[in-house]
Amino acid sequence: MEHLEAARLYLFGEVKFLHLLLLLMALDIVTGLFKAWKNKNLWSRKSLFGYARKVLVLVVIILANVVDQVLDLNGMVAYATVLFYLANEGLSIIENLADVGVLVPTGLAEKLKNIENSSKTLPEEVREEFTSEKGDDEK
Repeated sequence: MEHLEAARLYLFGEVKFLHLLLLLMALDIVTGLFKAWKNKNLWSRKSLFGYARKVLVLVVIILANVVDQVLDLNGMVAYATVLFYLANEGLSIIENLADVGVLVPTGLAEKLKNIENSSKTLPEEVREEFTSEKGDDEK
């Protein structure tokens, strides 16, 4: 029994919002299936890679938790990692919903279209968004 407790501690410990992340992952899969069904691409290699990426996200969270445990960081690395993936899953869900025709907030839909049509990567888009002058939008 002690081995199970040690394994649980090192695998996920007390990672905050892990249940919410798992829920969002499931919702992303469901909305992704609707998107694939709409685009008549239900059984694609892309979806299999998407499922594999979700498993690898959990591996990254386990690694972040192990780093927290070894360095005694009180869950900060795992918490930040989960928050990053929560945001990523949320954006993916909204993108899937917009693609199947569900109304999403206009500003958010426009940002998603700009990211989709841009040659820049998402980190570049975020960096640009946070470093742009507030007056640039008014010109």
